Amino acid sequence: MSNTPFKALVVRQENDSFIRKIETRHVDDLPAGEVLVRVHYSSLNYKDALSAIGNRGVTRRYPHTPGIDGAGVVEVSTVDHIRPGDEVIVSCYDLGMNTPGGFADYIRVPAAWVVKKPAGLTMKEAMTYGTAGFTAALSVHKLMNQGVGPGHGPILVTGATGGVGSMAVAILATEGFHVTAASGKSAGDFLTSLGAKEIFSRDQVSGGAGKALLRPRWAGVIDTVGGEILAKALKTTKPGGAVTCCGNVASGELPVTVYPFILRGISLLGIDAAECHLALRQTIWDKLGTTWKLAMLTELGHEISMDQLSDHIDLILQGKIKGRLVVKVAEEQ
Repeated sequence: MSNTPFKALVVRQENDSFIRKIETRHVDDLPAGEVLVRVHYSSLNYKDALSAIGNRGVTRRYPHTPGIDGAGVVEVSTVDHIRPGDEVIVSCYDLGMNTPGGFADYIRVPAAWVVKKPAGLTMKEAMTYGTAGFTAALSVHKLMNQGVGPGHGPILVTGATGGVGSMAVAILATEGFHVTAASGKSAGDFLTSLGAKEIFSRDQVSGGAGKALLRPRWAGVIDTVGGEILAKALKTTKPGGAVTCCGNVASGELPVTVYPFILRGISLLGIDAAECHLALRQTIWDKLGTTWKLAMLTELGHEISMDQLSDHIDLILQGKIKGRLVVKVAEEQ
């Protein structure tokens, strides 16, 4: 099927601008890899939007097809443990960054990037989670492995209306945690529907820059924004608590002293979803398809078509997206 044509969103640089449109490509255009996947669904993430506007920190070379997520059916495989007809998930690693991504009918990737889709999830449900849901679940997994449990006190989730934050709120609530959701947006009803017990504004979880420690409040924190908000989270975590960090939308700088670590024994846990090893990745996806499968998963995902994708890239860059956007790639399911 080397000459098979397919549709893809392609971003091209024209002078100082980056233009995106649906184009026809061919399977031969794809990079080498052991597994060719027919993509049924993808999802729209903030990183995809950055790639679509020419952010060189995400994508170095253009023309390019973004899409860090893809769920579909294996068409061709040269490895024994992945067979044609398998339903699979490909997310993170270099997909959609410098490797043509999931906003296309086909992707070709290394076998080491491919996860078997859990039986408990449809492909659409898997992409409702996508990288954001996987990152949230990995954060909860690490927090609990650090010994933080539902009986230890409230858990703070920052950036709670975003993809990672909203999924983290819902998963924590499923586990029985008392969740405080913090967001710069007015979305109390949405966050309450996910299971949040308290809603904080951004101002309530920032500040205190001149103090090394603040009154302890949180048994644990899932931070998705970084910067001053992460710093205050560390200063307000209870002795022996843990804080996960997976984002830097507020800032990549961390204005904090060593005192939360050496006087309260706080653990700061980095979340690297992109390069998480395959065995742990499969474990997390299996949990999302079983014990952590969310009852409101269908409501969390808003489906859009490939033709609507470009407009929604603009919306996510403007901070106007709440929850998850699922991209229906295949014209027929």
